[in-house]
Amino acid sequence: MAMNRSSALQRAARHFDDGQFIADLARRVAVRTESQVPERRPALAEYLQNEMRPAFERMGFTVAQLDNPSPQGGPFMVAERIEGAALPTMLSYGHADVIRGLEGQWRAGLSPWDLKQEGERYYGRGSADNKGQHSINLAALASVLAERGRLGFNAKFLIETGEELGSPGLAEFCAREKEHLKADVLIASDGPRLSAARPTLYLGSRGAINMDFTVRLREGAHHSGNWGGLLANPGVMLAHALASIIDRDGKVLVRELLPASIPASVRAALADCAVEPGADEPSIDDAWGEPGFSRAEKVYGWNTFEILAFKTGNPENPVNAIPGVASAHCQIRFVAGTDPASFVPALRRHLDANGFGIVEVAQSDKSFFHATRLDPDSPWVRWAVDSITRTMGAKPAVLPNIGGSLPNECFADILGLPTLWVPHSYAGCSQHAPNEHVLEPILREGLAMMTGLFWDLGEQAPAH
Repeated sequence: MAMNRSSALQRAARHFDDGQFIADLARRVAVRTESQVPERRPALAEYLQNEMRPAFERMGFTVAQLDNPSPQGGPFMVAERIEGAALPTMLSYGHADVIRGLEGQWRAGLSPWDLKQEGERYYGRGSADNKGQHSINLAALASVLAERGRLGFNAKFLIETGEELGSPGLAEFCAREKEHLKADVLIASDGPRLSAARPTLYLGSRGAINMDFTVRLREGAHHSGNWGGLLANPGVMLAHALASIIDRDGKVLVRELLPASIPASVRAALADCAVEPGADEPSIDDAWGEPGFSRAEKVYGWNTFEILAFKTGNPENPVNAIPGVASAHCQIRFVAGTDPASFVPALRRHLDANGFGIVEVAQSDKSFFHATRLDPDSPWVRWAVDSITRTMGAKPAVLPNIGGSLPNECFADILGLPTLWVPHSYAGCSQHAPNEHVLEPILREGLAMMTGLFWDLGEQAPAH
């Protein structure tokens, strides 16, 4: 067979159609790598040693398991294949751990640890997040190697075991191993496509910062018949304070929390990204959010303020009493170009200026992520779009960043890499919930796209 791009794609398709890819994925799903369950910690090392190490070594990679600087995190694995000092170097990434399996909550006939096909769906914990995704990228590398006899570039692959814990130690690890992980570009896979039907390339992620708002008026609660009309109600006060931050239609009123504008290159990229929910996804409230913005601009190009939880009194068992305390847990999702350190001071100034000095606001220690975004005009983006278009026969959606968050700042900021993410899942995959699954067409397309990308990286990469 001729040694060319087309034959590499055919080889990757045979690997999937012959059932070899699904067999690998089924074996990997069966390893119960629940990082949030302490007694499953040995399974994380088992996955690295029994699944990842042999897969890399078969491709001629050298493999090292390295300690995590954080005691809360599990080990890291770094595999590398160096073919030449003058060649471009790609870093890739995946995570071995999964969210809790939630056995007993899956639909009848399904188990989190047994990969099961029903129609176009393959059910199993980690099938979408992230075992299915990094398995595709490993299989694509193997297809290129088998066809060409070499990659044509240097490859490094980082596997972590604590992403579902918030990636403890990953930033410190990347700083410590910066020379070891040195590369020209990150090409990796996680998260969902824009829609199940459209291949997607995204270039970063929105950041996330959580904060707590509290009104503390007095100890205990007091009978509403005896004290109603005499005692200030903290729930009412907090509700009005929050309503001064975001209006009834979702527009953020504290404009200091928002970016100055959406960059022209970002707006142009998002103009080609239609946000249309699938059959199993909620319908969109188009009147909600920043007025005059498209759906894509609202979720991928702008900042949002959300009230995630609000408590006053005893919601589970209300009593006829005026509570003494009210609290709300809120979140800002933010894009690159806004400073998260400015949010709490801006809110403090706003609350004081509007007569809500009694409302406390403080950053929470939960769910902080930085925002990252590679410019859609980057030569690496144009190269990746051309490659995927050549493979798929249609241009992928290009998202400057996804709406959610992931630790991309470790690669973009600490390692200083342009970051290209090609997701192999979709928003309706039930990741982090019972009945997690992947779609067969996305798996097969993903294997083709990544094989094409890796083939092209070995043929002609952007200047590095």
